[in-house]
Amino acid sequence: MIHQVSGDILLSQAQVIAHGVAPNDPMKQGLALQLRERYPAMQKDFHHWCSQQHPKSGEAWMWGGADGVRIVNLLTQDGGYGHGAHPEKATLKNVRDSLRALAHMVEAERLTSLALPRLATGVGELKWEVVWPIVQERLGGLGIPIFVYTDYHAGQRAIEKT
Repeated sequence: MIHQVSGDILLSQAQVIAHGVAPNDPMKQGLALQLRERYPAMQKDFHHWCSQQHPKSGEAWMWGGADGVRIVNLLTQDGGYGHGAHPEKATLKNVRDSLRALAHMVEAERLTSLALPRLATGVGELKWEVVWPIVQERLGGLGIPIFVYTDYHAGQRAIEKT
């Protein structure tokens, strides 16, 4: 049950917020920056995980905060390793693979709802018209409410009807 909504994803009532990043991403732009500023421990823990696990693009990692918040970092972009390295553009393969990993995570963790932005279309530079069918294919059969924030409106809570 995928619903397209407008508003500020940081105000979502969903159990989990997912977003796209690169391995070891500095999280200096877009939603990643907003999440880093709100949950600085998430970025620290993500970098620790990356340094320990050396994840590949196409994977997913979930962080849980003390207040019950859960953030899933979808590795939709390559890059991010090495001194001064910057994340590269997202690829459709990485989007497909990371959404597959997210779907497995939803089932394994018995998650009840999910919010995500127009994945990989900002810093990742993919076209939403190409990414949207992949989101529908990979997540549409999960049987939980999924809220895709297609239009960002700062400070505005979306109507997340299930």
